Order: sequence, then structure tokens, then C-alpha cells
Amino acid sequence: MLGRDLLAVLDAAGRKATGLDRAALDVTDADAVRAAVAGHDTVVNCAAWTDVDGAESAEAAATAVNGTGVRHLALACRETGARLLQVSTDYVLPGDTDRPCPESAATGPVNAYGRSKLAGEQAVLELLPDTGYVVRTAWLYGEHGPNFVATMLRLAAVRDTLDVVDDQHGQPTWSHDLARQLLALADARHAPAGIYHGTAAGRTTWYGLAREAYRLAGLDPERIRPTTSAAFPRPAARPAWSVLGHDRWDAAGIAPLPDWRSSLAEALRRPAFRALAAAP
Repeated sequence: MLGRDLLAVLDAAGRKATGLDRAALDVTDADAVRAAVAGHDTVVNCAAWTDVDGAESAEAAATAVNGTGVRHLALACRETGARLLQVSTDYVLPGDTDRPCPESAATGPVNAYGRSKLAGEQAVLELLPDTGYVVRTAWLYGEHGPNFVATMLRLAAVRDTLDVVDDQHGQPTWSHDLARQLLALADARHAPAGIYHGTAAGRTTWYGLAREAYRLAGLDPERIRPTTSAAFPRPAARPAWSVLGHDRWDAAGIAPLPDWRSSLAEALRRPAFRALAAAP
């Protein structure tokens, strides 16, 4: 989802880019990673194990991609002098506060997926202290892959009402917005290395996001009903608070991402999302 948006943004900006999917590059293969990085001045890693619940019973496999694979990329970038932009997640944080988490907040993953992604962050910060960038995102949606917004719109065609969790707080982030932000960071040659938070401004719950998506799609928001996380037990625990602070963008001279509502409205004007809302 993010990788396809990033390639589209790069193409629109007239940039030469190499896009490698899983079939073209296995990030757990150190030699293949070294060969792929050669000849590039900036690497953006959108590859990840993203099956949060599946990671609970396959943590070693998740860490091979999200941790060891990132270490291979960082080592290859260190050898060639390339900069590395590593996409990470709010799940490296414990989610036990009620204020926006700054980039300097102490980590403390509550599930295996978060631990695997934290291993990747640590590799970048350790191996590339001057040329490594960790961009944490959360609640990502877009038109090129499975995501919550697309699911809610599809379900509108087959269910009269939907019960949606109202006790998890976060920042719905459009993958196209994040792609543009990654390009801006890649272009900011004097941006300090380290951690940035690539999430939309504002905050809501999954319930609030579903209602707003329905309203923008011309559907009745009252079809969405609030419930609690306890109603949907999952193998992996989820942080209750995924609201991130964005202060570090000032140091890079880059504006933070816009408010989640305006981005959702822009996204839902795109044909791919309109088709979902109009599906029979």
C-alpha cells in the first residue's frame, strides 16, 4: 500500500527510483540486500511483516523481516554511504498515556509485532547514527491494500449496522500523505537523523474514523455503533493510546502531516475509494 503510493509520488516528482517487491528482494538475504542497495543514494524500507496477530505465534519469522532484514539494509547502507528511511510503527510504544507521545518517549511494545519492529529501529539508530531515519506511522489506510477504511466501506453493502471499537485512540494516516512526507524527508539533506512521527494531526477512535468515513461517503454514520476492545478479543494486545507528537519535523524544516479529517476527505474523493462506497 505505502510502497505503491511512494513510487507514484516519486514518479510524479520526476525522480528515478527502483521499486522492489517481496518477489524481487528478500530482505532476510544479506547478500541480496547488499546487491540491491548498491548504486542508490537513498533507501526507503516499506517492507515489513504486518500480520500483528500472526506474529504472536511466529515472532522469530516476524523479527527476521522487521528486525534482521532491517539490520541487513542498515549495514548495506553503511557500506555505500546511502541514507536509510525506515518505516516503523506506534506499536513500539506501550500506549499507556493520555498525551501525544513525543519522539523521545520510552519504548515498551505490548506484542510480538511491536518487539520485532523495535529491533529494526534499534538497528538503524545503532548502525546509521548520522544517516538513518526512523519514521513511525500508525492506522495507515490507502487505496492499494487491505485497511480499515476500505473494510468499513465494503461492509456497508452487506451489513445494516457495524459495531466498532471506541476505546483505542489514534491518528488515521493516509498512505499517500506519508509517501509525500517521506519524499520531503529524503530531500531535506540537513535533516537530523533519528526518529520522526509520520502520522496525521488530530486524533480519534476507530469508531470515530468509521463514522467520518461513512459521512464523507454519503452513508448514514448512525449505522456505526460504539463498542469496546473486549468485544473483539485478539491474539495480540493493542495499545490503547496511539497518538503521537510531531515536534521533530521542525528540526528538519518540514511541516507535519495535515489533520486526519482533511486527508480522509481528500482520499475518499479518489475513484478507488468512491468505488468501494458504491459497491453493491
